[in-house]
Amino acid sequence: MMGTKERRFAPLVNVSVEELVPRDHFYRRLEQTLDLSFVREFVQQTYAGGGRPSIDPVVFFKLQLVMFFEDIRSERLLMHHAADRLSVRWYLGYDLDEPLPDHSSLTRIRSRYGVEVFRRFFEAVVDQCQQAGLVWGKELYVDATKVNVNASLDSVKPRFAVEQHLRALFATEEKAEPLPAVDAESCRAASEHSTSLQEEMWEEMAASNEAQVPLTLTSSPAIVAPVQLPTSPEDALREDLTTTNEQRHDWVEQGGKPDREVMRGSYRRMADFVVSTTDPDATVMPTKGQGRHLGYHTHYVIDGGKARIIMAVLVTPSEVMENQPMLDLVFRTRFRWKLWPRQATGDTTYGTVDNIVALEHEHMRAYVPLPDFDQRTSFYGQREFQYDPEQDAYTCPNGALLHLEKHRFTERTKEYRADAAICNACPLKAHCTDSERGRSLRRSFDEESLERVRAYHTTEPYHKAMRKRSVWVEPLFAEGKDWHGMRRFRLRQLWRVNCEALVRAAGQNLKRLLKQRGWGRRPWPEGAANEACFLLFDFLLRLCQPLEASFWTVSRMGGRKSWGILAYSLINSSVGFFNRLPLLTAPPLASPRVHRLKQQNAPPTQTTAYIVQAVPRYTALHLLLFHDNFQASGKRRAKHQPSLTTSTILQ
Repeated sequence: MMGTKERRFAPLVNVSVEELVPRDHFYRRLEQTLDLSFVREFVQQTYAGGGRPSIDPVVFFKLQLVMFFEDIRSERLLMHHAADRLSVRWYLGYDLDEPLPDHSSLTRIRSRYGVEVFRRFFEAVVDQCQQAGLVWGKELYVDATKVNVNASLDSVKPRFAVEQHLRALFATEEKAEPLPAVDAESCRAASEHSTSLQEEMWEEMAASNEAQVPLTLTSSPAIVAPVQLPTSPEDALREDLTTTNEQRHDWVEQGGKPDREVMRGSYRRMADFVVSTTDPDATVMPTKGQGRHLGYHTHYVIDGGKARIIMAVLVTPSEVMENQPMLDLVFRTRFRWKLWPRQATGDTTYGTVDNIVALEHEHMRAYVPLPDFDQRTSFYGQREFQYDPEQDAYTCPNGALLHLEKHRFTERTKEYRADAAICNACPLKAHCTDSERGRSLRRSFDEESLERVRAYHTTEPYHKAMRKRSVWVEPLFAEGKDWHGMRRFRLRQLWRVNCEALVRAAGQNLKRLLKQRGWGRRPWPEGAANEACFLLFDFLLRLCQPLEASFWTVSRMGGRKSWGILAYSLINSSVGFFNRLPLLTAPPLASPRVHRLKQQNAPPTQTTAYIVQAVPRYTALHLLLFHDNFQASGKRRAKHQPSLTTSTILQ
């Protein structure tokens, strides 16, 4: 008869979450690896001394990591997920009968902390990676990627209309609720009283400070002022340095916010004319083949070590060129973790004069391609002219001199020009210029640094760095976009998306830290069978040393094939094992010719004939594992013929 299941739940007795979560669970390993108690020190200044206890900051950051690892898009869904998962409850430290935090509390806490706390959390994870030996520090790789925002292009409106609407809206509110009239004398008295009270508090705190560190008020965003270095520069020099630093735009301190007051000639940004009413900080971002979207740029600075640790991350509006925050990110990485990188590598976008000069001045090789302006014209390029440093002049292909005409200090270039009469009478003028005033050239004030970088382009370390760049940064962007929601920000406004990017980068570094501390890959589903098969191979290795190469071929190449390929290979390779014993000392199959034959879709018989005749030392086990593994690789499966059978190989 057909049975029916009644929904009947009895109360559990003597059941603990500690017993229900498996001992080898991922969150147990995460709890052992990362102790988040350090975040309490970061956020101590954002809480009052009394009042109702808040949500533990450790719980908040654990929820952020759960959102990262589980690829959850909202706080509401996160709390539903935490309520359903025993492992997440265990990781957060909440029992079965304890109510979880409300999703709206997470938004409030993020607003309370701000970007600086999230950046300190990210840097704390990088510190642990550095202590674990995952940071090399000799090479830095810089790149950026485009990320869509959580807003539609339909929300873009003319900026003047939005500003006019806001002015009218707030003007109405002011008329509806006028402020009470205040006497000027009372305002002046209150201001003097407040100033005197602040001065008294300042003197009291300064007197109680044993370290003689000047402190600020609690309402100030900085609790402790930076300790001045034990130097004694002149007052005038100190004022000049202070003025220069204040005028300079620091991208990291500004949280990626651009300085819109800077104008370059007649160029005007699109953000000066349009604005999104959903996310005002997002700007229109052109994409390849997909029209336009609203988006941001996410900048990464990656260490050149094998772990590929993310050393710095910053989000800027898409209108900001990728090369602008490069120096701030590289120098902050260098001084924050006390590194001495010998090179900084980027693509052609980062090959600006300012970036190159600053890097070379700090004795860091700027491995960046330089734009070739000579290909943009049909006339002779600047490489066809020889520069004479003694005369400070150029020599054209026909032997005429181009003397210095004037300096362009705004553009930091010098302009050289040939005599008009000589140039107009030159037989090569049709290939040189069409100007009646003679051929002119421009030379940068920092041409020596540019020549030094051009000299790098002919060296092998430069080519190695460029090859390494193509596979060093992009996989991290792909990892974030495929697995961790990096294709589209879930939050809005610049400071919030910076918080989201910092948590994502910290999670990516944490994955490397977990792997280094022993987590690695998860076990196969057929764990017992695989273990038994490897024990059998280990037994054969101890009896017959020549099988060692075959064993390592199996263990490295056949990881996802389960125990079936191992047992099948062992049984088939046992045919003729003893009469082929001298051949088993061969290394794993790695012939370039075999790879080339496979890539050319050569027939199996041709490949087999070459292997048997030209490389007779390869055994049947090597061939079977190589072909089966090569056929099973995902992207190459459709390009090759069916796998060779054992009987064909052993013929």
